[in-house]
Amino acid sequence: MIDYHSHVLPGIDDGARSTDESLELIRRQKEQGAAIVCATPHFIAESNDVGTFLARREAAFRRLKPLLPADSPEIRLGAEVAYYPGVSRLPELEKLRLQGTQILLLEMPFRRWTDSVRQELIALSCRPNLTVMIAHIERYLFYQPAGTIDELLGRGFLIQANAEFFLERRTRRKAFRMLKKEQIDALGTDCHNLGRRPPNLSECRALVEKKMGADFFRAFARSSSALIREYGSNEAS
Repeated sequence: MIDYHSHVLPGIDDGARSTDESLELIRRQKEQGAAIVCATPHFIAESNDVGTFLARREAAFRRLKPLLPADSPEIRLGAEVAYYPGVSRLPELEKLRLQGTQILLLEMPFRRWTDSVRQELIALSCRPNLTVMIAHIERYLFYQPAGTIDELLGRGFLIQANAEFFLERRTRRKAFRMLKKEQIDALGTDCHNLGRRPPNLSECRALVEKKMGADFFRAFARSSSALIREYGSNEAS
């Protein structure tokens, strides 16, 4: 399995506060079956430029990398890019893609998306060498009109859901409907810490296997993992 969304790098955002916490988060992700952990710290253009963010991300990873056990999951560096008007024109946007891929994890506004927001998404979908993965779709799904997911998928966007979407009783039914309709491409823990927001892939997996069968989950996990190859890039991330 791949955890497409996590905040495991130490001291760069509101995720792991120390290398010790980072190591324990990653250890738990491995224990829960994650072969690859995508480290996606928040990128907010209002408070950071791309160069500064990348330098801070690299420094955080350099602190962590020598401490990782030999059997640790592979860590892929990326970013959770916060939407803002004009994000489609950010000159160095490609440098925020998930390492070795064309995938950009994008956090959308937590409200009903206006026509201008939708036009910005269309502009992003037309940008070469870039495939947008919408982060934790469940957090803004209920603000949007019917058909939004199909519209996004039709334009080539990828959809990432948090494991929590399946674990919360109030959203579980919707999560399974979307999964059955192939409207979810990838899962993430969005883990930040060991307290309120720990890794939870194993709980999600157990629930999906109980509801839809182990074969279904294995097929989904294979399809999700294949995105790394399908949207691979030979360009530097």
